[in-house]
Amino acid sequence: MTYGMRAAVYYGPGDVRVESRPVPEPGDGAVLIRVTRAGICGTDASEYARGPGMIPLRERHPHSGHLGPMILGHEFAGEVVAVGPGTPDLTGTRVACGAGVSCGRCRWCAKGRTNLCARYWTLGLNADGGLAEYVAAPAATCVPIPAGCGDDAAGLAQPLAVGLHAVRRASPGPDDVVVLIGAGAIGSFILCGLRARPPARVVAVDVDDGRLATARALGATDTLNTRDVPVVDAVLALIGPEGADVVIEATGVAGGAQNALLMAARGGRILQVGLPHGAQPLELAQATLREVDLATTVAHVCADDLPEALRLLEGDGPAGLILDRVIGLDDLVSDGLEALLHGRASGKILVDPAR
Repeated sequence: MTYGMRAAVYYGPGDVRVESRPVPEPGDGAVLIRVTRAGICGTDASEYARGPGMIPLRERHPHSGHLGPMILGHEFAGEVVAVGPGTPDLTGTRVACGAGVSCGRCRWCAKGRTNLCARYWTLGLNADGGLAEYVAAPAATCVPIPAGCGDDAAGLAQPLAVGLHAVRRASPGPDDVVVLIGAGAIGSFILCGLRARPPARVVAVDVDDGRLATARALGATDTLNTRDVPVVDAVLALIGPEGADVVIEATGVAGGAQNALLMAARGGRILQVGLPHGAQPLELAQATLREVDLATTVAHVCADDLPEALRLLEGDGPAGLILDRVIGLDDLVSDGLEALLHGRASGKILVDPAR
């Protein structure tokens, strides 16, 4: 290994440092990627503010084996510059990485549900990731980037794959009314997925007019600002008292799942996307008596969702509507993580490690 690569390293809450690290060597079945874009999300901001939660800072991760300070970044794309033993020669290929590593042998992998792998771990959350000039990643987690997909767009592929997987889990039909609660970052990617399989009506609900404007541009047929009104009453007044066929809760706020249940129609479906920070009350009798399905979603299935995400990002795709800014590594904390924490981001923030 040689020193000289710059990387954003997590040392604990409020302590992320840009420092020199060894350029990693790709192992068996892995590639070395020169990172052109890396994204940050609410999970990164939460780890920065209140962690470690997922990061194995004090206890070794049982599957990745990592322990201690760690390079952040689970959303990244770049160019393959070297390959490890037993790896097809992808040198010179632009790739987006799914970041989630599955074993391929457990019962969940056998069913194609690789995001639920018994030995699952994630680059940038459980081992060194892509907020660096270089990252080593299993070749199986990487998908070639189409020629018509630029670097900024490719940097959005992993979170869009998460949004696409959420839409698959929600299973809206072409005649359905869908209510999306939360039009922030993940909500925007869910809207992209809904635009690819449009239901009859999509109502985006948020408390920020800017996010709602983006939601309309991404295909929401209706938008509703519920900052000063009870959210359930406002939604039912708009769509009718029978409720929505599908309600997607993408905020994770306290009481969000219960609100979604109150908006759902008889025989409807709730998809919980946002991750609550504590136990939440839910009146299951209402769900039972109205036969409402409750589903959840996590991450994405790389083989299915990441290639589709890259196809949707080609050409004049949604990247221009979702992207807020591209910053350098030195600005990661002030203009990236702190901006997310304090609501100073109007869209997705990407990092160019070469800056």
